[in-house]
Amino acid sequence: MIKKLLPKSKVTSLFVPLFAVFLGILIGAIVMLLTGYNPVLGYSALISGIFSDPYYLGETIRAITPLTLAGLAVAFAYRTGLFNIGVEGQVIVGWLASVYVGIVLDLPQVIHLPVAILAGALAGALWGLIPGVLKARFQVHEVIVTIMMNYIALYTANYLIRAYLLVPGERTESISPSASLASPFLQSLTDYSRLHYGFIVALLGCVVMWFILWRTSKGFELRAVGFNQHASMYSGMNVQRNIVLSMVISGGFAGVAGAMEGLGTYGYMSILSGFTGVGFDGIAVALLGANTSIGVLLASLLFGGLQVGALNMQARAGVPTELIDIVIALIIFFVASSYIIRWVMNRIKKEGI
Repeated sequence: MIKKLLPKSKVTSLFVPLFAVFLGILIGAIVMLLTGYNPVLGYSALISGIFSDPYYLGETIRAITPLTLAGLAVAFAYRTGLFNIGVEGQVIVGWLASVYVGIVLDLPQVIHLPVAILAGALAGALWGLIPGVLKARFQVHEVIVTIMMNYIALYTANYLIRAYLLVPGERTESISPSASLASPFLQSLTDYSRLHYGFIVALLGCVVMWFILWRTSKGFELRAVGFNQHASMYSGMNVQRNIVLSMVISGGFAGVAGAMEGLGTYGYMSILSGFTGVGFDGIAVALLGANTSIGVLLASLLFGGLQVGALNMQARAGVPTELIDIVIALIIFFVASSYIIRWVMNRIKKEGI
């Protein structure tokens, strides 16, 4: 039935990540058994905790908000032939910029909140502009540049907080209520979790990515450049401009992800001892989601659920949270090894199994 509704390539693309998730969960269960834990009890605690406990449900939705936007940043760049591994740094500068605007400006909420989110997007876009220009003009590989810019973002943000924004507690001041995404109503519904209105922004981000890439002529150009730069140049497209634009838009998505943390989850920014992990998790989310908007949303739901549900596994079943990290790593491994899965599928089909 599925084969009749979807083309063969679509069926394969859908099956590979699902099979990767299944293998990751299966081998994770085996690891639990070998280490003396009950996988049935552990996974039951994970699932029941998320869906039966309002607090964990709220925390899961909160967790998937930045994950979705970070995944969109990676997916957008990948769709246009680029690998933006600097999403982590773009998240950090977006977080700082949004918090700064949330602190220093005194505006009505209808203006202040959008301006603060836009500040995060612009900061992330600027951080994506630099590797984009270097790639377009000088053919400097974006992976090398963006990796280095992650560290520049981390230490620059820490310096600016220490020098100009530090208050007791090794953090900035709290943002004005007019720039906050926090929702007492949503928090009361979810047993006072940190759920905020940022999930609406994440959903809008999915729509924006889909619309740009698949419903605009500029999106067609961006995808064409990603498929073949030489053919795109021959057809009259400005390859250099499209490379820069792709990195700018990708960085904008990542900057908004940082804004969700600054304006929604925390309401301030602390001095960071290391990377937040949101940007790097975004790479895994985009990979599992096949670099599509809906795929990224579903993958972030899985990853966010696993991360938050791991806390419930430890509380109810005594399973260490590190085992969930193993499951996530296994899922990523099997998605990255999609060639093996496709080979097995082809062998099964040829042998008529």
